[in-house]
Amino acid sequence: MFQTILVPIDGSEHSRLALCVACKLARQEDGQLVLLHIPEELPHEPLLVWGAGAVPMGATLEKRKEVGQELLDRASEEAKTLGVKQVEPVLTQGDPSQAILSAAEERGVDAIVMGSRGLGDLKGLVVGSVSHKVTHGAQCRVITVH
Repeated sequence: MFQTILVPIDGSEHSRLALCVACKLARQEDGQLVLLHIPEELPHEPLLVWGAGAVPMGATLEKRKEVGQELLDRASEEAKTLGVKQVEPVLTQGDPSQAILSAAEERGVDAIVMGSRGLGDLKGLVVGSVSHKVTHGAQCRVITVH
């Protein structure tokens, strides 16, 4: 049913839960995961899962990319530990919702599995959450994990 699944990873616990769900789905079909990270500048220093350190406020794009690559590497390791053989990590830039939608379209994914909330919760309340925008803009199925 879901041969290729896109999983946006931002380092939040919600994205980790989404990864676990995506792994269960991918294992059923011997499917592939595309893990996507978009390094964002956040108004606070987030605590990140997978043992990666917090990104300091005002960190350079280079530093955010470095931490983002570390997150992708650790998420890839976890996916493989959970039984997924094919994992493609992708680091990109841009507006998160647009980057997710573009990656999904470019790769022709069957589904996007993402957390209902990420690291930028306060901003999401004001301008609309990334998961909401992706759900309404995607051309594939979107599974939102609470």
